[in-house]
Amino acid sequence: MSSLLSQCGWAASRTKGTYLRSKYNRLAGRRGKKRAIIALGHKILIAAYFIMRDKTAYKELGYEHLTLLNRTAKIKRYLKQLNELGIELKVGSDIEYNGSLLLTKGT
Repeated sequence: MSSLLSQCGWAASRTKGTYLRSKYNRLAGRRGKKRAIIALGHKILIAAYFIMRDKTAYKELGYEHLTLLNRTAKIKRYLKQLNELGIELKVGSDIEYNGSLLLTKGT
């Protein structure tokens, strides 16, 4: 069973524009390729269980799902870091980077 899930993990890691590829890329950078493959196989197993249990179709979330999921948290974290550096920005303002100078339009 584990070898089957590993093969599924390898196959899923090579698909383009999918949630599983995005998950693999994130995990491989932190945990290594082999552990990421095992984790991907585990994700597939969990998805298969819930698909069979709930009798629903597989819904592909897309490559950008993880990025969009954490977008608000990233914005808040980066704004806080910039404020700690002495740069004050407002969300929604147009920002222009000019060499070493950060300019805000309309303020």
